[in-house]
Amino acid sequence: MVEIEQLLSNVTRPGRYSGGEWNSVTKSWSTNTHRVALAYPDVYDIGMSNMGLGILYDLLNQQDGVLCERVFTPWLDMQSQMRSQDIPLWSLENRRPIREFDILGFTLQYELTFTNVLTMLDLAQIPIYSKERTNEDPLVIAGGSAAFNPEPLAPFIDAFVLGEGEDVILEIADLLREWKKSSIPREERLKDLLLVPGVYVPAFYDAKYNDEGHFIGLESLHPSAPEKIKRRVVDVLPPALTQPIVPFLQTVHDRAAVEIQRGCTQGCRFCQAGMIYRPTRERSPEEVVKATESLLKNTGYDELSLLSLSTTDHSRIVPMVEALTAKFPDLKISLPSTRVDSFSVDVANAVAKGKKHTLTLAPEAGSQRLRNAINKLVTEDDLLGAATNAFSRGWTSIKMYYMVGLPSETISDVEGILDMGLRVKQIGRDLIGKRAKVRVSTSNHVPKPHAPFQWARQETADELSPKHILLKDGCRKAGIEFSWNDPADSFVEAVLSRGDRRVAEAVFHAWRRGATFDAWSESFSPKLWDGAFSDAELDPSWFAHREWDTFEPLPWDHIESGVSKAYLRGQWTDVFREHNVGDCHHGGCNVCGLQNVPVADCVSKLGDLIAEKKSKKFSDHEFLELV
Repeated sequence: MVEIEQLLSNVTRPGRYSGGEWNSVTKSWSTNTHRVALAYPDVYDIGMSNMGLGILYDLLNQQDGVLCERVFTPWLDMQSQMRSQDIPLWSLENRRPIREFDILGFTLQYELTFTNVLTMLDLAQIPIYSKERTNEDPLVIAGGSAAFNPEPLAPFIDAFVLGEGEDVILEIADLLREWKKSSIPREERLKDLLLVPGVYVPAFYDAKYNDEGHFIGLESLHPSAPEKIKRRVVDVLPPALTQPIVPFLQTVHDRAAVEIQRGCTQGCRFCQAGMIYRPTRERSPEEVVKATESLLKNTGYDELSLLSLSTTDHSRIVPMVEALTAKFPDLKISLPSTRVDSFSVDVANAVAKGKKHTLTLAPEAGSQRLRNAINKLVTEDDLLGAATNAFSRGWTSIKMYYMVGLPSETISDVEGILDMGLRVKQIGRDLIGKRAKVRVSTSNHVPKPHAPFQWARQETADELSPKHILLKDGCRKAGIEFSWNDPADSFVEAVLSRGDRRVAEAVFHAWRRGATFDAWSESFSPKLWDGAFSDAELDPSWFAHREWDTFEPLPWDHIESGVSKAYLRGQWTDVFREHNVGDCHHGGCNVCGLQNVPVADCVSKLGDLIAEKKSKKFSDHEFLELV
């Protein structure tokens, strides 16, 4: 056991490191000999809000003989203390050194955590490069949405799990039992993982480049290494997590949560999640109510989040809200992700419980032309209707979220962001007077793998800055709050998103130069990354600022998300024709490739209820009575 008491008095928020939280599981180290550490490469406050980590933690600890514990990236002050006193990274439950576990599993949610992965390996005293590890080191496995282009981390990770982990993690646990029975060496363990569907083992593939240095593909180095690795998909959502760990300190999402739906069919062309989490699978209102009852008993929370990529797209959201409101009249319900229309405002109003401060709308683009191009199926009438509905029902602040630098964007489209902000503010002033506030927030578009915009170029800082200045000046004059992302960190994110295996060297050099917590503005340093790209002899603009040919090899071509490349290519072409593709839950199948996945919900028709909810306006009472 690692002795940490002497460290806790010297760091901020010591509750990040002490463990012992309500519902955490501490199994006997001596009797549970199959040991897995789940790592989130960001600070505890962020990682503890990740539902995927909680689901896997619960599943693994239900297995006989398996012990699963948690570890997060220590904040900078704790890192300094650990290095100065030579204390290795430890797990929260038994406080055992991470290097003593059999498997170390990373959740990769965003690319700017990649240097934190190396930080955690180093603090754990585990060799950074996979090829340097021995039988005494844990197997290092990674999964999550940022693993869908695994190449920038390929030299550091022993195996990647692609897709949904509920089934595959148990298959890996079964393999672990077999390995430990016979003391199977590391090389053989990696070969066994080649045979698990959805698992990619980089050591058995060699990246190839042409004479110009351009990536041309991966070459298999073992007969069992598949040419394509298919994403794992669960047919039916497993039982909801009802006994999550309750932190001692406030986290980013400090409330109970139920995943009511997985997947999205809206088809926004910039959205990676909308592609890689297909098809849509729903929980019934009855299941959600039952799960909520257990959650509240097991946690003591008085607030609940209904989680989905687009919560109000659930086909039975109305009876779900009705049932929750009837069963738990004092429960605060939040909808973190909703469609931009008046119906969504109706739902938000029904669950607001008098707490009506800020409502977030995400038009994404400032003009109808550009919304058509990116397949954001939202009209100007939807936006203005939602704003009118919100202010008239007592909301005082509306936040509007956009992206800048989208493919085909013009300065006129950017001016449309300002124009819409002014119109929404005027609606608010007309309805509630000076209490009405409007905030505009923009992020810079980052092309992501397995989305139609994977071929798009990212705009340079010189192209983005005038747009930020226009919006900043215009919002200031209009009394609209404005926030934006620094193009420098968006640039690094784009390189890591689109990079091939050579980018791994830049990640290593950036970490060695001191890069860590790159997703945090106070820690991110563009100069460190400039030096790292130079060390690796890479031109980062070649990855980020170049529009790629739709038929050139992509670093992630060996990963099959389920959505076909032909479909993505067609959607990319449609951008410049401003051609829309409808939501397949509202109409016919769009033949995206998921129709080949044996999940019944993929091509189901939910039209009748959706049409009904779209065509009517309801009073609060009528709304909650609708079935």
